[in-house]
Amino acid sequence: MTVRLGDVISYLDTTLEIAKFRDYGPNGLQVEGSPEVDKIVTAVSATAEVFERAIELEADLIVTHHGLIWGGGINRVTGTTANRLRMLLTRSVSLAAYHLPLDAHMRLGNNVGLADAIGLQGTRRGFGEVRGHTLGLLGTWSTALSRDAAIARIAAGVGQESLPFVFPDGPESVKTVGLCTGAASDLLEAAAAEGCDLYVTGELSERSAALARELQITLVAAGHYATEVFGVQRLVDELRMKFAGLHVEFVDVPTPI
Repeated sequence: MTVRLGDVISYLDTTLEIAKFRDYGPNGLQVEGSPEVDKIVTAVSATAEVFERAIELEADLIVTHHGLIWGGGINRVTGTTANRLRMLLTRSVSLAAYHLPLDAHMRLGNNVGLADAIGLQGTRRGFGEVRGHTLGLLGTWSTALSRDAAIARIAAGVGQESLPFVFPDGPESVKTVGLCTGAASDLLEAAAAEGCDLYVTGELSERSAALARELQITLVAAGHYATEVFGVQRLVDELRMKFAGLHVEFVDVPTPI
């Protein structure tokens, strides 16, 4: 099945409500290629390895969480930026990216995906304002878990045998959990203020360990990449359902960070 690039981008822009976000970079179409799309690849980040895999799969459009353009835009087309753009433009492959909108979405987003993966119930937005949006989710387990069991459940939920960093400074019994995927350790104090026994994110800042100890909350870093696969994976089914017959595939290029 062939669809128009503009139709796919319009659907994603509207569904993820990008107009509501003041993000760190532009959401939506970042690099325009062919006006028609037969195959879409989703991935976490816009890297050369992802582009290589997408080109091998003959994708016309790549949809990522972490895009190619940040801040004020591209100031110089040199080095890795030039190489990545060359890979796309010489093959007329388009790139779209959805950052905070794909974290926040309560059906398709990274945060709700992680909450589902670790079995939280009653999940709701509850803390942690990021650029005008409350991103942190609160949830509970139906039965309180021991701290070790809670940590093991999180590891299983992100497909890891062991987690990058765990600071077990919270109570022995864990009932209320706060979470925000990616590099969101700055929301730790807000999670503690909401009465969380444990807070899970992806990547930590240096000050996080001491802060968790002082707040007496267990802090878990489950990996930036590992906590942010959920949104782009859910977009696969979403796009297949909306554009029946369109080939859509998730490309996994994991990193230990």
